Parts: sequence; C-alpha cells; structure tokens
Amino acid sequence: MAETQQKVKKPAAQATPLSVLQRFRILIRTAQRHSQWIERQSGVTGAQLWALQELREAPGLRVGELANRMALHQSTTSNMVDRLETSGLIRKERTSADQRVVRLHLTDDGLALLSRAPSPARGVLPEALRLMDDEGLASLQSELEKLLRQIKNLDEGFGMQPLPFTE
Repeated sequence: MAETQQKVKKPAAQATPLSVLQRFRILIRTAQRHSQWIERQSGVTGAQLWALQELREAPGLRVGELANRMALHQSTTSNMVDRLETSGLIRKERTSADQRVVRLHLTDDGLALLSRAPSPARGVLPEALRLMDDEGLASLQSELEKLLRQIKNLDEGFGMQPLPFTE
C-alpha cells in the first residue's frame, strides 16, 4: 500500500520591518532584472514593450487611453509613443472626421518584435498584480496606503511615472 505524502505548510516567518523590506527588494530587483532582460532581448525598454502589448490588445488607442492603461502621465506616454514611432514599431493615424484625434497602431515590425519578445510583455510586477484576485489586491493596496502615510515628503506624482529601470 502506497503512502500518500502530504505537503506540510511551513509556518510563515514572523513579519519584521527588515523582512518586509527584503520582500520589497526582491520585488524591485526581480522587476529590474526582467526589464533589463527585455531590453537585451528585444531592443526596447520594458515600458515600451508594455505599450506595444496594450496596442496589440486594443488597436487604435489614443495616447491618453494608452496612458490610462499604463497608469502614466500623458506627456510621458506621448514621449514614449514618439520614440516607438521613430523606431518604426507603431504608426499614428488621424481620423478623417477630426484631424486632431490620433489613433495608435502597431506596424508589422512592432507586431514581429512583440511576438518574439520575452514575456510577460507588461513586466513581472504589473502582470503579477493583474493576476491577483480582487480581495488580495484590495488588501495589498490598503496596506500600502498605510505604509505610504508613514513617509514624509511623499510625492504622489511618482505614481504616474514608470519605474526608472523600465523607461
């Protein structure tokens, strides 16, 4: 008769300020390493690859819509779009009805780059957050809000800028 093996859950290590800091370091360094790998493999930054992914999923986005999907300032996104257009990875298309409206589309080169690029195209941190369930995400946000309230001279504008290593 074969014995069934049960996985024994290890008790969670006691949370301390330093153990939590180590988790932040792991998150940031892992995201940084993935972004560097993306750039080496694809020739575009992590944020640029994420933008390409968004345009593959929703062709014809406007710059402001793309900025919202990536939680970035519109000016930051506009600069990134200009670099992607110069690289021939996206094209801007004006609608005939209103020439002020610019829609963004991937070029064939952009589609090809995205198809051979490392995944997840959004980056490991945005993708991990996207995969969390609503309850876990709400709990994490609540706890991070408490943490942020402890920091003096906090600049909320940082929340609308890409992580420095993904630009």
